[in-house]
Amino acid sequence: MKRFILSACAFILSAHFQLASATPASDTDKLLNWAEKTFPQFFPSHQATQNIEPWLFRFYPETNVYAGVNKNDQNVYVLGGPWGNNPKVVDTLVNLITQIDNSGGNGSVAACDTTDAVSGVSYSQSGNIVTVTTNGQCVLAPDLSKANLCNIPEQSTASGISVLGSNRLTSSSISGLEIPGFDLLGLVNSAADVKHCTKNAPAETANLIVNSDLCLDITAPVTENFAGLSIPGITLSPPVKYFTKGTYTNAIVGDCFATDAASISDAFTGELWVNQGGNFVKVK
Repeated sequence: MKRFILSACAFILSAHFQLASATPASDTDKLLNWAEKTFPQFFPSHQATQNIEPWLFRFYPETNVYAGVNKNDQNVYVLGGPWGNNPKVVDTLVNLITQIDNSGGNGSVAACDTTDAVSGVSYSQSGNIVTVTTNGQCVLAPDLSKANLCNIPEQSTASGISVLGSNRLTSSSISGLEIPGFDLLGLVNSAADVKHCTKNAPAETANLIVNSDLCLDITAPVTENFAGLSIPGITLSPPVKYFTKGTYTNAIVGDCFATDAASISDAFTGELWVNQGGNFVKVK
């Protein structure tokens, strides 16, 4: 039981993020974020999406390449570099997004390390807003302790930027598990209401807002923890599902150690500190 509670809390602490319906703008960002990650030889840096009617596009100065979507015909085009001086149609936006989703690519965003992301959780970004969602479905989360929604990626250089992340849980529930006299959901929710500060964070994470709408099937870890146990009053009725909505926000701060964060990490050095009675103690 203790292990399950700690695993659930660990998942929530990784980041809590509301469902945003897909739009041409969000799908364009999803596609181009995926392209940056998958084809860095053509799209080597993270660029902001520009909007000049009827185009949503990004320009990559290193390769002199444009990539974007024409909102009138909903086709994806590339221009420059190996594609020459005339726009080339790649495919429709709908088809490419479907291919990304089916491949598990998730359209990862530059501000999030999604290495251990749960399969079925999708990512999109518009400006400084990231949306993390299971798209109304409930996805398997076999190991909550390894779940990763939007952790800040490791950095190869020191940016000098410190960001304080704060979470606001808007709704949550657990179905399929009842423990009389024990407020498991309350414990999980309280674990979500924490702050974490990151030193040497990438510029993309500054003033970032991450909205989430998730349903996770946690039957496997729950069943494993209750296997062979006979605990009076506990009702386990699989599938066990955890529903959560929330918003996680980052803000630039001058010094992580002058904040009320529960923990501090350094994205460059990998160091980690925890707040113990108002003092930050290094643990890594």
